[in-house]
Amino acid sequence: MQPPQQLSQPPFSGQALASRRRFVKVGVAGCAALAFPFVQAAPKLEKSRLVLAVEGKGGFQHLPLTVAEQLGYFRAEGLELEIIDLPAGRGHQAVLSGAADIAAGDYEVTILMQARNQMLQAFVLQGRTPPIAFGVSNRNLPGFKSVAELKGKKIGVSASGTATQLVASRVLARSGLQAGDVTFVGVGTSSNALAGLRSGQLDAISNLDPVMTMLEQKGEVKIVSDARTVKGTLDLFGGPMPAACLYAPLAFVQRHPNTCQALASGIVHGLKWLQTAGPGDIIKTVPEPYLLGDRALYLASFNKVRESIALDGMFPEDGGRTVLKALAQFDASVSVDKLSLGKTYTNEFARRAKERFKV
Repeated sequence: MQPPQQLSQPPFSGQALASRRRFVKVGVAGCAALAFPFVQAAPKLEKSRLVLAVEGKGGFQHLPLTVAEQLGYFRAEGLELEIIDLPAGRGHQAVLSGAADIAAGDYEVTILMQARNQMLQAFVLQGRTPPIAFGVSNRNLPGFKSVAELKGKKIGVSASGTATQLVASRVLARSGLQAGDVTFVGVGTSSNALAGLRSGQLDAISNLDPVMTMLEQKGEVKIVSDARTVKGTLDLFGGPMPAACLYAPLAFVQRHPNTCQALASGIVHGLKWLQTAGPGDIIKTVPEPYLLGDRALYLASFNKVRESIALDGMFPEDGGRTVLKALAQFDASVSVDKLSLGKTYTNEFARRAKERFKV
C-alpha cells in the first residue's frame, strides 16, 4: 500500500518509548479471587511478567484488553503486565525489536510480516470487524455523490499499512480508484485527525472512534462506508475481517503456551463481561482519561462499535482468507499462493478459554 504523508511529526520515537512505559498493576487480590478461584491449580506460567505493546490503548479496538486489565482478569491468571502505549502501526516493531514480548494490534500485521519472513502469530481475537468508518468532508465536498470524486484528493488514515488505510483502499477500489489516484495522509487517531479534517487539509478520512462519531455528530462528514458493523464489513470485503488481537512471535507462542493461555483467558473473560455490560458499567470500568471529558460522546461511540467487538476470542475459519485477499489486492509483497495462513493465528487458547468461561 502507498505510504501516507504525515500531517505532523510522528508521535513516537525511540526516546519516547521509555517515557511511555508504565507498569500496570492489573487488578487487585479481591478481584483475582473472584475471577478465578482455582488459580492455584493453573499450570505454571513460563513467564508471568510481560511487556505488552498496545497500539492506541485508549481506543475501542482494545476495550476487551482494558476491561481485563481494570477488572483484574490478568492478575487472576497470574500475570503482571508492563504496558507500552504506542501509535498505530508500531506494535509489531516493538515485538520484533525485543522491546515487547507481545502486542495488541491488527491481525493483518501477521500476514504482512510473514510476507517479509517475520513469523508472528495471533492467539486471541478482540475485534471481529475493523471498528473503522470512512467519511467524506462536508466542508470540502458539500455536493458529494460518488467515491469516484475523490480522485486527486487527500485522505486521512491513522498510519501507513494499518487497517484504516486498508479500509480506505478497499472503498476506493470498489469505485474504480487505485491507491495512486489519491494521497494518503497519516493523522493518527485523535486530535490530529480531527484537526486535519476540520481545517480542510483532508477531503476524506478513514478512522476509528471516537473520532468518527464526533465528526458524524457535528455533521462534518458523510459516512460512505462503515466497517463497524458485521454487515458493513461483509459488504466491503465480502467476508469476515478479524481485526484487533493479541499476537507474538511464533517462537514465543510455541515456547510459552501456558503464558499465552493466561493472556487469552483474560481477554475472553473480558469479552464475556462486555456482552452484558451496560453504559454505567462501561463508565465505571474505563479509565477517566479515555472518556475525553465527554461521557455522552464515549457512550455514543461505544454503541457504534459494540457490534465490532469479538464474542469469544475465536478467529473465524475463513477470516484469514478474506484478509489475505484484501491485502494482496493492494500490497505486491503479499502472495495468496505463498503464505501459510495457519501460522498467522491459532484458536487453541481461545477455544479453551471459551469452554472454561462458557462464553
